[in-house]
Amino acid sequence: MAKGMTVKGIVLIFLLSASLTLLVIQQGEAAAKGEEVGKCVSGKCHSEMGREKYVHGPVAVGECRICHKPVGKHEFEPIKKASDICYQCHDKKDTMSKVHIPVKEGMCTSCHSPHQSPYRFQLYEEPPKLCFMCHDEGMVKGKFVHGPVAVGGCVVCHNPHQSDHPRMLMAEGNNVCFTCHTDKAETLKGAKFVHKPVAEGCINCHSPHAGDYKYNFKSEGSMDLCLGCHQEKKEWISKVKVKHGGLETERRCLACHDPHGAAYSKQLVKQPMDLCLTCHDREYKKAGDGKIINMKEYLAKNVDHHGPIRQKDCSACHNPHGSDNFRMLKKYFPPVFYAPFNIKNYELCFSCHENTLVLDPKTTTLTGFRNGDMNLHFKHVNKPVKGRTCRACHDVHATNNPKHIRDAVPFGAWGLPVGYKKTKTGGSCSPGCHQTFRYDRAKAVKNR
Repeated sequence: MAKGMTVKGIVLIFLLSASLTLLVIQQGEAAAKGEEVGKCVSGKCHSEMGREKYVHGPVAVGECRICHKPVGKHEFEPIKKASDICYQCHDKKDTMSKVHIPVKEGMCTSCHSPHQSPYRFQLYEEPPKLCFMCHDEGMVKGKFVHGPVAVGGCVVCHNPHQSDHPRMLMAEGNNVCFTCHTDKAETLKGAKFVHKPVAEGCINCHSPHAGDYKYNFKSEGSMDLCLGCHQEKKEWISKVKVKHGGLETERRCLACHDPHGAAYSKQLVKQPMDLCLTCHDREYKKAGDGKIINMKEYLAKNVDHHGPIRQKDCSACHNPHGSDNFRMLKKYFPPVFYAPFNIKNYELCFSCHENTLVLDPKTTTLTGFRNGDMNLHFKHVNKPVKGRTCRACHDVHATNNPKHIRDAVPFGAWGLPVGYKKTKTGGSCSPGCHQTFRYDRAKAVKNR
């Protein structure tokens, strides 16, 4: 034993020597292993490995044997199902109710390169080219392409591995659309009336990929698309004689209806009469049919409004989609001053009013327009040739006179003044150049 050397010192030297020996052995093994792995990526065989932008982790650190199991010199256990190897490191991607077919079959390498790629996630191609390796590229061939599809963002809507929703969608039904279209989500949340196709699914009207019409509509969106479901309206509009001008504007159906959600019945964009007055706030001239007055201005100047006007319901009398009758009226109403008596001439009026008003010659209850007990409505209309129609005396929209009596009535080119005056028990009128006629309910007047 060396002079001054203790037992403790000798033991320490021995341990250090053993550690150095072990380190040398380990380094030798690592060098051998590195040399063996290095052979994979050198020389003539796999020299291209690790040179792309995105390299699989094990490849990047030279750990080929994490995935390839050697069974002999340059012999490896065959890979039957890629997912069996992938799931040793990656979370399983086949646990939900809907699994993408390549994932379900364990073919992760159908989309991902197991070694390297110029594309993120080691994909073989950027979407949507990658998707079109299997899916029909025709689905995105259209004049208008959905934004996510146009930029290759298939995975904005679809999960490429698994989902609990049909078609591998990221969310249920319309919720996948609302991920981006938050404005529509807010609109529908507060809408009293939601269009049925919207409630059932946005894709009833819009293609989620591409189409030949604006907004990816499946057909022209301002009318043709609507009439695809509303067949009864399609037939009606095509055959009516008096067309609604609103349906001939650029917006057509959308001029009145919101196709998503609305605060008013029938998907109307405004309360019915307010909607009508957005167009009927000016005068229209119709060839061979006179003119249509500025109704908004007229109603503002005449304060005694007809019942349907008070209820703000123009459609009580007019069909907004067109009609075979004058001024798109729902039922017949004579457009003339004189007409032979026919109960059908008053079909529209008698939708609300009692028809006995013109059928009973005498009354003390049906009307205040009587001379004694003589029913003057009956007297005016029951003539074989020159029966006066309702419009001869009444304005069906509004007046400043009681009972909607006109100030004047169109009589050919002349606005024939009515000259109506009311009294406590009757009244009088002085129509145009005619004499004054009076009536009194308490004591019958004898006119010349």
